[in-house]
Amino acid sequence: MTTLLHIECSPRKQCSASLQVARLFIDRYLHHQPQTNIEIFNQRVTLLPEYATRTHNNKHAGLSGTPLTPAQQSAWNELKHLAAYLHRADLIVLSVPLWNFSIPYKLKHFIDLVSQKDILFSFDPQHGLRGLLKNKIAVGAYACGMDFSAQSATPAERFDFQKPYVAAWLEFIGISDVHELRVEKTILGEDIDRDSRLAASQQARDLADHLAATEADKTVIPASAN
Repeated sequence: MTTLLHIECSPRKQCSASLQVARLFIDRYLHHQPQTNIEIFNQRVTLLPEYATRTHNNKHAGLSGTPLTPAQQSAWNELKHLAAYLHRADLIVLSVPLWNFSIPYKLKHFIDLVSQKDILFSFDPQHGLRGLLKNKIAVGAYACGMDFSAQSATPAERFDFQKPYVAAWLEFIGISDVHELRVEKTILGEDIDRDSRLAASQQARDLADHLAATEADKTVIPASAN
């Protein structure tokens, strides 16, 4: 059975474009794959531990191979518990609004906590860094209020640190099958906002249809050769 993890990042709830498109994708996927197990990680209500001195010391102890103290091990277990959401998931959906050209601080906090050696990546001198999350699919539902087209005053190649950052992080932790849903120009008037959401919603339906069909193909049992 497929496990789908939805990481929610926006505090706007029903007004959130990223959340709207992500939920539409999930609903459509469930229509095709109703047996899917859904987990929701809402960063607005989940109390994340601070990246305190002991967490920082844990990181360097792990990199150097130094044994952890009981207190350090307890803090490390907290990080492993958070990362377990990602390890359990087969399909990861992130609804990410643009904040000051980048991602919400809650998502950055989560990424900083769980992106640790032997939790989401490994390292050795011969092979370097390797992501530990294999055979997973990620869908990023991104929303921004601006126009990032090449003709705009804020072209994506100069100002967009939202999608490229999330895409780089996903690749770093081992996820290569990554898909994008994007809602733009949400602050440029009601008509433009509505049209952008409608276009992204259709993309979400199409992507859900495709991924659900691909998952269905995996579960088909070949006919006997007898």
